[in-house]
Amino acid sequence: MFRWRLFGHYDGMPLQHGAYVPNALLGRLVGFRLYSVEFVMDYVQLRFDGPTDDMPVLNCDVFPVVETPTSLIAPGQVGYADALRAFIPGHVVATVEETGRGLRIEFDEGAICLHPKVDEVLGPEIALLSGFRDGRCMCWRPGEESFEDLV
Repeated sequence: MFRWRLFGHYDGMPLQHGAYVPNALLGRLVGFRLYSVEFVMDYVQLRFDGPTDDMPVLNCDVFPVVETPTSLIAPGQVGYADALRAFIPGHVVATVEETGRGLRIEFDEGAICLHPKVDEVLGPEIALLSGFRDGRCMCWRPGEESFEDLV
């Protein structure tokens, strides 16, 4: 029924739905509140709660860039962790998912952006979004949906 992918993950799109639609799943975060930023060894986990029983989690295997009204703060820069946590308890106001831009989660006071350079991708995955009660999830990888430019 589902299209299974490498490492047991699937993109959550039943075969009868046809082609993957960028931003369809990521866009479900709009209205959700970021309530947790957890640094786990070599990835960061963003947890959301909100208006439904869904409890979405975005695992970022490549650390995102934080965009504020005045600057971009990259992983490793002084203040990076504080800038990422500063979005708590903000609500997602918009999302973008497209080739050349990757993933973007917008809040009132900035955005979390995930579009790494090829040499920043150290493993097979860029990010994994899961935690929806209907079982939908998406695993983004270099060279695939919305990251076709990373090959």
